[in-house]
Amino acid sequence: MTINKRQIPIFFNFAKSNLSHKFMLIGLAMTISFIFLAFFAPVFQSWGWLQNPKEFLSNPIHDLPSAKHWFGTSRLGYDVFSRTIFGAQAALQVVFLATALSMVVGVPLGMVSGYLGGKLDKALLFLMDSIYTLPGLLLSVTLAFVVGRGIFNAAIAISIAYIPQYYRVVRNHTVSVKTEVYIEAAQAMGASTWVVLSRYLFFNVIQSVPVLFTLNAADAILVLGGLGFLGLGLPEDVPEWGYDLKQALEALPTGIWWTTLFPGLAMTTMVVGLSLLGEGLNEFVNPRLRRENR
Repeated sequence: MTINKRQIPIFFNFAKSNLSHKFMLIGLAMTISFIFLAFFAPVFQSWGWLQNPKEFLSNPIHDLPSAKHWFGTSRLGYDVFSRTIFGAQAALQVVFLATALSMVVGVPLGMVSGYLGGKLDKALLFLMDSIYTLPGLLLSVTLAFVVGRGIFNAAIAISIAYIPQYYRVVRNHTVSVKTEVYIEAAQAMGASTWVVLSRYLFFNVIQSVPVLFTLNAADAILVLGGLGFLGLGLPEDVPEWGYDLKQALEALPTGIWWTTLFPGLAMTTMVVGLSLLGEGLNEFVNPRLRRENR
């Protein structure tokens, strides 16, 4: 009698995966860790494990990292550890909302433009190329002046810069797929434009969208940090890494290093995790890259 051992799926098998697959798993673990901390931060605060990130009157100023304040305190008396954890919550809310908004707008526009073509396609191409030529941070700063502060407003200001990327990727896939035999067969059978787009085209042109989503999310974290550093991101009472870095720079020349190190390290770690995840997903959804690496 033989006993067959259940093997670990290759997607989660770290030992037998190639280098890029290992990097993707590392990025996935880093991203999930930040999502876990952001989701359970209020729970940890209610248990007494985290201090209120808005509380500063009862804390000493510029206190070194210790058992009571793991990351020390800022010049206003904020607990840096609590602000760093809750900063991940604010960052994930804005970043995922911004990338979701850009995806919701860019993907349908790309499908309609690539499928219908004609003057509509030319007009949308011109509009998206015009937006794409503008630097993302500059465009976000300009829009942030207009829409003001807030989580949703910051997400809108950031999302505009990423719409052309989703549009161009989906449009190019749509242009190449719409000439396939099954699309022509559906059209010959009298399928409407909506049916062709939703049933036959959608799942065949969005393979690269998850990759773009993770890479744009990594870039959006830096853009949000830039907005917070300029005082244009979230309200001052909301813990945010960019705003905390702005406040910490004034004390950095005096040897107060911890107020700058930990928020900057958290931002860098989240960006690296999402970037590794996106690059790994790019190989996972692209058979040509997967064959070349093998």
